[in-house]
Amino acid sequence: MAARIAPLSAPYPEQAAAVLRRMMPGEEEPIALFRTFARNLPLAGALHGWGSYQLSRRLGLGLREREILIDRTCARCGCEYEWGVHIARFADRAALTAEQITSLTHGSSADPCWSDERDRLLLDTADALYDDNDLDDTLWARLSGHFSPEQILDVLMLCGWYHAISFTARATRLPPEPGAPRFDSFPPSA
Repeated sequence: MAARIAPLSAPYPEQAAAVLRRMMPGEEEPIALFRTFARNLPLAGALHGWGSYQLSRRLGLGLREREILIDRTCARCGCEYEWGVHIARFADRAALTAEQITSLTHGSSADPCWSDERDRLLLDTADALYDDNDLDDTLWARLSGHFSPEQILDVLMLCGWYHAISFTARATRLPPEPGAPRFDSFPPSA
């Protein structure tokens, strides 16, 4: 199925090329999501600033924590596109095992691959935000016991950001990036 809004193709108009160079590291070809955003340059510019924060060391969460939240949020939203981008680019660096990726995609925090309470807590938080758009008092207390108020704000906004990214990638029908894994690359445990 073709994307509903075709991503820009090279050669890019000068202003779009400048935005895309800022959005993609090094000399890599920009991913389809960024090329889609570049159809609306004011939007792309604004998103770049926020996205840069979410993926930077300024975020109050470590790489592993960030990726657990992103991967779980994208999987729960059914966004194979963005989930695949993050699994391909960050799963190894975040030390996520194949069992944990399977669990993030199809399982729960009760799966035996999760031994760290913070990891389980992040999954539970992403699930509650997806299911209820809220955190109950019990989950809030658990989260507050492990994360500072500043980190909790980052958790909430990161999940919300990737929910919005998932809306965009799914509704525009972006096909998976070349070489990115698919949900069925990590089938549910029997």
